Amino acid sequence: MESVLNNHKVNGAIADAECDWVLASHSNPEKLIIDTDPGIDDSMAILMAFQSPEVEVLGLTTIFGNVTTEDASRNALILCEIAGCPDVPVAEGNPEPLKGGRPLVADFIHGSDGMGNIFLPPPKANKIEKSASEFLVEKVNEYPGEVSVLALGPLTNLALAIKRDSSFASKVKRVVVLGGSFFALGNVNPAAEANIYGDPEAADIVFTSGANIVVVGINITTQVKFTDDDLLQLKESKGKYAPLLSDMCKFYRDWHVKSDGVYGIFLHDPVSFLALVRPDLFTYKKGVVRVETEGICVGHTLMDQGLKRWNSSNPWTGYSPISVAWTVNVDEVLSYIKELLMKP
Repeated sequence: MESVLNNHKVNGAIADAECDWVLASHSNPEKLIIDTDPGIDDSMAILMAFQSPEVEVLGLTTIFGNVTTEDASRNALILCEIAGCPDVPVAEGNPEPLKGGRPLVADFIHGSDGMGNIFLPPPKANKIEKSASEFLVEKVNEYPGEVSVLALGPLTNLALAIKRDSSFASKVKRVVVLGGSFFALGNVNPAAEANIYGDPEAADIVFTSGANIVVVGINITTQVKFTDDDLLQLKESKGKYAPLLSDMCKFYRDWHVKSDGVYGIFLHDPVSFLALVRPDLFTYKKGVVRVETEGICVGHTLMDQGLKRWNSSNPWTGYSPISVAWTVNVDEVLSYIKELLMKP
């Protein structure tokens, strides 16, 4: 991996003391598990987390989405090594949605390797023997009320953790989810966003579990993007991971041009990480969210905003409300993301 860093002109070899520095620089970092399908923008968010003294990364759990679950585990291990934290555990998650079947894999967006077809060498470390849901349950029970989860892919692992341990939802500190599109079009089809569409049954289980949940939909994340000028600024910066991320983003940027006519990239996962460490940069509405699991609108997320007193019960009745990101301070979020990604 050191040769990879040198090839991409990252400042120096792997920083062996990086994790120690992160933990020492903040008196009480938030314990964090990142459930992820890296993924280019996942990679950005993960490296941002390792750069952030506000959090202590307890581990990464992996899921299908941008790549297969197996490839997500490989990429997660690579990112931990690049960040100088090869001992951070990576627990592999489910290879398919709860209902089974071939998962949706977005290789046309992230490349066949999930990292923009830069094909990094395999990691030296191995995934742990525990499954993702086992690891999630274990850590939440070890630190009840202290562990947050940043969920950047389909919610299969979290749904399995809830099924495995009925107390999981009450013991997890909070779950910040990248998913859904609230009162806006999806990105898989007009009705659905990719992470929720990838396992709608799992998403509905998680959203109705009673856990403390914050959801950041693509109606928010698509407001924050790196333009071509921003990408050039990243490339020319002295950021530790800037050369590597710049190489990853070439493929991602070209897809945005073809798909959306955007000359740049949306920052879905980095924005969701900011909702974890800087929730003050967003506003929220609370309401019960359900997910459609059948028909042409499968994967659609719909929140009861509490604007009407219903005369009878319905599928939203009786469930705990969750927080849905409603507005975002685009300039401040973009500035904070740049600060972390361009950090030497």
